[in-house]
Amino acid sequence: MNVYIITGASKGIGFELAKQLSEEGHYVVGIARTDCELENVKFYRADISKSEKLESLLATILTAVQLDARSITLINNAGMVEPIGLIGTVDAKEMANAMVVNLTAPMILSNLFISKLKDFKGKKRIVNISSGAGRNPYEGWGTYCTTKAGLDHFSRVIALEQEKAEYPVRIVSIAPGIIDTGMQETIRASSEDAFPLLDRFIDYKEQGMLVSAEQTAMKLISFIENKDFNKIGPIADIRNF
Repeated sequence: MNVYIITGASKGIGFELAKQLSEEGHYVVGIARTDCELENVKFYRADISKSEKLESLLATILTAVQLDARSITLINNAGMVEPIGLIGTVDAKEMANAMVVNLTAPMILSNLFISKLKDFKGKKRIVNISSGAGRNPYEGWGTYCTTKAGLDHFSRVIALEQEKAEYPVRIVSIAPGIIDTGMQETIRASSEDAFPLLDRFIDYKEQGMLVSAEQTAMKLISFIENKDFNKIGPIADIRNF
C-alpha cells in the first residue's frame, strides 16, 4: 500500500489532500488539532506546537504502517500566518508558537521519518508545503516569511545529505500558490497598519484570483505522483507545473 501522513489534515489543503488521496485508495494518516471527519482516514488528534510529543506520535504511526507499505510520504502541511504585524509590534509568544508550528515541527518530524525509515527500501518522500513568502519579503509577515524560508533551506540540506544515503528520501519544498482557505480569511481580517499589503489580498478575493483548496490538492497530488518527482529538486512552485 501507499501511505500518506499529513499534518493539518482537518482543514484547507490538508483536508482536501487527505480526502482525495483516501478516495484514490491510499492509506492516509491525518494529524490535526481539530477532528478530521473523513471515514477512510486514520486520524490522530494532536497539536504539533507541542513539539515534545511529536517523536512518539510519528514513531507510533511508522511502526504501524511500515511492514505493509510500498511507499511512505510525509506531507508537512500544517502552518499558520499569525502573528501578522511589523517587527517591533509582534507578541513574542505568538512569534515563538509560529516558529514551532511552521518550522520546528516539520524539522522534528522529518528527522524522525528519515531515522526510522533508514532501512526501508520502498519509495520515501517528504513534501513540505512552503510559500512564496519564504522566497520574497513581505511587510507584516516577518515571522511567516522567515519560517517558510527556513523550511526551504532545511529541505535543501536534506536533499544534499540524502544523495549519499543507500535508500534515499526524496524531498521537495513546494509553494502552493494563493489559496482560498482560512489562512486568507485571517489575512483579510488584519489591519493595514499590521499588514501594508492588505488591499492587495482583499482584491485577490474580490477578483476571484484565489484557487480553491480542492483544486490545489489535485495539483499537489499530481505533482507528488509524477514519475519525475525525484528529478525536480528541493524547491518548487506548483504554478510551474
